[in-house]
Amino acid sequence: MPARVILDSKKFALTLDRLCYQLIENHKDFSDSVIIGIQPRGVPLANRIHQRLKEIQKDAKLQYGVLDITFYRDDFRRRDEEPTPRETNIDFSIEGKNVVLVDDVLYTARTIRAAFDALLAHGRPDKVELLVLIDRRLSRHIPIQPTYVGKTIDAIESEYVKVDWKEEDGEDKVVILPKKD
Repeated sequence: MPARVILDSKKFALTLDRLCYQLIENHKDFSDSVIIGIQPRGVPLANRIHQRLKEIQKDAKLQYGVLDITFYRDDFRRRDEEPTPRETNIDFSIEGKNVVLVDDVLYTARTIRAAFDALLAHGRPDKVELLVLIDRRLSRHIPIQPTYVGKTIDAIESEYVKVDWKEEDGEDKVVILPKKD
């Protein structure tokens, strides 16, 4: 099967803008809300959303952090290779805040479950919402649903969803590829 582009750069930009305006509609000036990107693939999306929100709403009180879930994963001890921990940078309190967790693709929801556990090590938020660029809705192992979705797709098990970022890959786009064995 050939690669299929599901979001080209133009649709990608429109999707990010729509997600930002949905966040603004629900969180107003962000005085009681924080945005946290999940390492590693949610961080580029969270960075982009954070930057765009600052452009749209110059007076917003945006607090932004990144969360590493390496040692909270349920497959941590099952992996053949040694896990590489990444940076967690949450230099503010999440106690009583509305937390928007950000990840690129929601697939089985195991990453999100691990992110919930890791997040609780930093305090008890009032509410946790999930923002994803792509929701692969037919593959859940854990019953978690996103609050904000860029695009919902029905990809089969033998397909892989790849998000490319202009900063890293030269172009913003989302493609569905055949899985490598």
